[in-house]
Amino acid sequence: MNGTREVKIVTADPSAIGLFGLAIVTLVASSQKLGWTEGLSFVIPWAIFLGGIAQIYASILDTKLNNTFGATAFGAYGLFWLAVSTSWLMQMGVFGEILRDSVDTKQLGMVFLGYLIFTLFMTIGSMETNKVLFIDFVLIDLLFIGLTLSSFGIMEDAMHTLAAYSELLIAFVSLYGAGASVLNKHFGREFLPVGKPFYFFKSKQYRNAA
Repeated sequence: MNGTREVKIVTADPSAIGLFGLAIVTLVASSQKLGWTEGLSFVIPWAIFLGGIAQIYASILDTKLNNTFGATAFGAYGLFWLAVSTSWLMQMGVFGEILRDSVDTKQLGMVFLGYLIFTLFMTIGSMETNKVLFIDFVLIDLLFIGLTLSSFGIMEDAMHTLAAYSELLIAFVSLYGAGASVLNKHFGREFLPVGKPFYFFKSKQYRNAA
């Protein structure tokens, strides 16, 4: 007897691990920018494993959930932290003197500019998720504004400070978002509020249904 069998694969929401990865790397990276800690040696492992691998893992799971927004966001920022970690290693001379001596930080500025434009688009999309995530994206916008302008030598000190404090706030907002994602799912109710979507860009029929 021939027949078709459908198999449903259940995948847990990866938002918590993705946001936790973002929180930890931005927390330790901001401490270095603010001068609370020194050097990049102990920033790099967290950038690779939490900022990079954890977010890429979340991206893969979001792909299985057909969540284009989450998959794109976690994937793009996860790869960002892996690339930034590699750039730091180059600056430290890990890959040799030739690469270290030929570093041009304005090239990083171009990358930051590209990520700023990307994040502005993602901020619009985040308005249809929840307010915690929207605040996170606004702070990421400020982070990339600071990184871009400081890399180009424009109001360097002020923009560095803007980037540092934005990054610190990203860490705390992301930690809250990760906690809310876990506990709200665990208890089956809104244990920690995240705020309703804005619904600015949804149809009236969708808003009424929601």
